[in-house]
Amino acid sequence: MFGYIVVNKPELKIREFDEYKEYYCGLCHALKNNHGMKSQLCLTYDYVFLILLFTGLYEPEEIRGKEKCIVHPLRKQSVKINKFTDYVSDMGIVLTRLKCQDDWNDEKKVVKKAYGDLLKTEYEKVRKKYPEKVEIIEQCMMNISKAEKENESNIDVVSGYFGKAFEEICAVYGDEWEVSLRKTGFYLGKYVYVLDAYDDLKKDIKENLYNPFKEKWKEPDFEEQVRQILTVNAAECAREFEKLPILNEVEILRNILYSGIWTKFAAASDRRKKDEKSL
Repeated sequence: MFGYIVVNKPELKIREFDEYKEYYCGLCHALKNNHGMKSQLCLTYDYVFLILLFTGLYEPEEIRGKEKCIVHPLRKQSVKINKFTDYVSDMGIVLTRLKCQDDWNDEKKVVKKAYGDLLKTEYEKVRKKYPEKVEIIEQCMMNISKAEKENESNIDVVSGYFGKAFEEICAVYGDEWEVSLRKTGFYLGKYVYVLDAYDDLKKDIKENLYNPFKEKWKEPDFEEQVRQILTVNAAECAREFEKLPILNEVEILRNILYSGIWTKFAAASDRRKKDEKSL
């Protein structure tokens, strides 16, 4: 369920993409500093959206600098870091470990179990730091697991559980913006779950794994059904996002919500059309 909340790079200005990448590199640096090198495998561009969202809304003080990394050992990379970089790095540990546990339970992926175990100590640190928040996210993921075991076919129900987990992450403070932040996260989380299920459909059928679309994919209007579900969730997410008084980073955020997430659907749709005959 990672890799879907990204920018549409060709539609960004060079300056905007450079800034986007600075937050990404800043998150990589924060993961290493806060949770060790092993945590850098948690890194995805999905989390950069959260940093941009909180930074644009709350406008915290930022540290800018240059850091070396394993990927770019010879040339230092520009980084941007603020207090939300640390928060998102913590939430990344939580979601990654829980996803690893889910993959082990569902598919017995030894690599995922090993990595999840590797993150256990860091996970417990974050759990002590945000006990109520992590408990809610854990419950959401347990609800997803239960729904999968019961072969729940209502995509709205099961995607809602991941939406609630993402909603909780977006609720940084109990302030006047909490409601819109929660709803932004909820509908974006639902979008991600639906798109992930759609994208994984062929693999899940082939490997006899749970997928809420298993009984629907042969319907003649299946593609349009999925598109409509995604459209509703994307529209509700954008509606709540636009209620937030964000000026900084707003063009990058809009690129993600109005274009970037749809590039992932387009790519998944193209793959499905190519694989359709083999299903």
